[in-house]
Amino acid sequence: MEAPRIFLSPSTQPYNKYPNGGDEQYWMNRITDAMIPYLTASGIEYSRNTPDTSVGTSIRDSNSGYYGLHLALHSNAAPPELEGKIKGPDVYYYQYSEKGKRAAGIIADNLKKIYPEPGLVDTVPNTTLAELTKTNAPAVLVELAYHDNPQDEVWITNNIEGIARNLAQSVCEYFGVPFRDA
Repeated sequence: MEAPRIFLSPSTQPYNKYPNGGDEQYWMNRITDAMIPYLTASGIEYSRNTPDTSVGTSIRDSNSGYYGLHLALHSNAAPPELEGKIKGPDVYYYQYSEKGKRAAGIIADNLKKIYPEPGLVDTVPNTTLAELTKTNAPAVLVELAYHDNPQDEVWITNNIEGIARNLAQSVCEYFGVPFRDA
């Protein structure tokens, strides 16, 4: 049997600054780096973008191979009038993709186990985000939390390993393979 394959697409947005240091690109790449040993141990092959690329390049690279899932990792920011007031993960999927919806549901259910306020974890159907609509593979874009919210920023930056492990467990569940600790 062929190993499951995933394309990992952490944010390429260094201009989304975190109030206490770093930026969206930095922290999402840290989480992706921490996921890789779990995916490897679980027999899941991966490819990934690099920080010096763009969303368009990530989509082209994903579409140049055969992947069972395209996973984009981001953190969110509220509009200026609500800055610091919104919290919680949003897991986006292409509205017309059953596999994307299934993956988003698994990821959201598992994030509820580690996010401090599980009731704030949502799945969100979407028809406009390029990484959902232009990728050949079923795709999910996870906005892990709001980096402009102090509690969410701390949750992301202090839980890199836990978030990575949780996301890797979700990927394993989606592919139907046993999760193995790294």
